[in-house]
Amino acid sequence: MQELTCFKAYDVRGRLPDQLNEEIVYRIGRAYAIFIGANEVAKRVVVGYDIRLSSKQLSSALIRGLLDSGVDVQDIGQCGTEEIYFATSHLGMDGGIVVTASHNPKDYNGLKFVRENSKPISADTGLKSIRALAESNLFPKSIKQGQLVQISIRDAYINHLLTYTDVTSCKPIKVACNAGNGGAGAIIDLLEPHLPYHFEKLYHEADGNFPNGVPNPLLEENREPTRARLLETNADVAIAWDGDFDRCFFWDEKGQFIEGYYIVGLLAQHFLQLEQAARIVHDPRLIWNTQDIVLRHKGIAVQSKSGHAFMKDVMRNQDAIYGGEMSAHHYFRRFFYCDSGMIPWLVVLEILSRTDKTMSQLVEECVARFPSSGEINCSVKDAQIVMAHALAAYEAEALNVDLMDGVSVDFKDWRFNLRSSNTEPLIRLNVESRGSVQLMQEKTRELLNLISSA
Repeated sequence: MQELTCFKAYDVRGRLPDQLNEEIVYRIGRAYAIFIGANEVAKRVVVGYDIRLSSKQLSSALIRGLLDSGVDVQDIGQCGTEEIYFATSHLGMDGGIVVTASHNPKDYNGLKFVRENSKPISADTGLKSIRALAESNLFPKSIKQGQLVQISIRDAYINHLLTYTDVTSCKPIKVACNAGNGGAGAIIDLLEPHLPYHFEKLYHEADGNFPNGVPNPLLEENREPTRARLLETNADVAIAWDGDFDRCFFWDEKGQFIEGYYIVGLLAQHFLQLEQAARIVHDPRLIWNTQDIVLRHKGIAVQSKSGHAFMKDVMRNQDAIYGGEMSAHHYFRRFFYCDSGMIPWLVVLEILSRTDKTMSQLVEECVARFPSSGEINCSVKDAQIVMAHALAAYEAEALNVDLMDGVSVDFKDWRFNLRSSNTEPLIRLNVESRGSVQLMQEKTRELLNLISSA
């Protein structure tokens, strides 16, 4: 039995061709079919793929695995991850799979799965079972061959996106936008005729060779081209996406990158103005700004473990109107409790239009009240040992310790979260304070010294 190392906490991700290839993807398709019960009753699954050079070929192998299992497949072709979320619920399918490796290097690829109603599948809710079935490579003979239909859901998807913004209240804002040669450019082109905005486009055409670097705006070295485009065009705001555009990132009119944490607060306020006493879900890494905004607008803040599968489960269980992670994943009740990289900027640009504020003015008060370090990644041999050292050093004087996701330690005027990566030998640090940049920076240095000496 072959061990498959491409299975991660929330999805499948691996290097081509040793960790992931057509034969493995075919087996995963067969395994997924059994997992959703296709050997017992007829099932329908929607499939799509991102702009990577290997994605169409892997998608074909996946479809063969599903068809050979008796699953009827609706193929939406090249798409973003969120289009699979949308199509699964919009079409009433039994599941959906997208071939994508998001922001990983170009020699990687992967798969993301949902079941009916776009419910996530993670290691805790089915991925382990799919992995075991795929590793066994023992599949029952199907009674029938599934049927393949190629369809487009783009019109319905675009129409749905437009319901999140009141176009009549929007003004002719100039937007510098960087698709990173990923899939976002095609969606911008379809939205553009419906909006009053002027788009200054950068790396707009999809290209799986990634000639301008891997589309991952979280990497600081990838941010400069977007900033430069904004400044040279005198744009009001800049936006960039990762490869499968399920995350979006913002720069203000001065070219300053805005941490995703403050966008969560901005969106939370917007949705609480639409629905009083609504629930807002947030992750544990940076929390004070979000909790303060939710409290002031009479909402209910609900904390969830980081990661899209956890966030979606809490969103659904709480019937939350909106949820946000500082990593730039944003979740919406009307988007089937799933994350979207298109809805956030549509809402933010409407807020800019209605308030007549600049992008920096929208967030400057929150940045000043709750300055944060942003997420700092450190390579470590053993993240658990580092977290234990941090807990031992700070627990005695802490006002609160939370172990929901790594270690969160709160004091009167500052707090931190340390958590390990699910996929890499890294520990991730976030620090925030109440109103003191100096204190935040001092404690960040202190914790980085602890991490390096542990």
